[in-house]
Amino acid sequence: MAIDLENRNLQGLNAFVAFVVLNLLYLLCCLPLITAGAATSALLEVTLRYADEERGHLLRDFLRALVRDFPRATAVHLVLGLPLLALLFIARFWITLGGPLSLLGAVIALLAALYLAGAWIQAMGLVAAFRAPLRQTLRNALLLPGAEPLRTAGLVLLPVTLVALALVVPGAGWVVATIGASVAGYLAALILRGIHRRHPSTD
Repeated sequence: MAIDLENRNLQGLNAFVAFVVLNLLYLLCCLPLITAGAATSALLEVTLRYADEERGHLLRDFLRALVRDFPRATAVHLVLGLPLLALLFIARFWITLGGPLSLLGAVIALLAALYLAGAWIQAMGLVAAFRAPLRQTLRNALLLPGAEPLRTAGLVLLPVTLVALALVVPGAGWVVATIGASVAGYLAALILRGIHRRHPSTD
């Protein structure tokens, strides 16, 4: 019996398997935290193409994007990621002190950290979609959360939801480990595509 390679069910199964392998490859590339930025930009690049129906080859294109954009993505990752970690540390410090003023300091630090987290994701989307210089990429990434607060909130909620599910819901960690990150990357790509269309000057 011949196998119909154009069969929709077979294509859907192939896409599912590709997303599972992409998920595992992405998580593996994120294990050294220094490479998390490059891995995220590469994930967004292939999912942006997939969202635009430019299928290509998810795994091969991911590895190509990872190598090609590694210097720029890593620089953006460090410039935005280190202050983000510092703000989270400051927020935790203020919470441990107790008292209303300490709580206010913690809230301010957390809000600033959320803004930077949104800028970090926006920056990875810009690295994935455009070939702009580093300074322009950083500038646009810091401006976009203010210009697109709702969409940026959606981008931040995706990884937060994944982590919350893995920590709270029994068995959800397996879903995150097998398909969660790649599906979240695809959903993020849909959001980013809308942002880039509304702000073509980000190129």
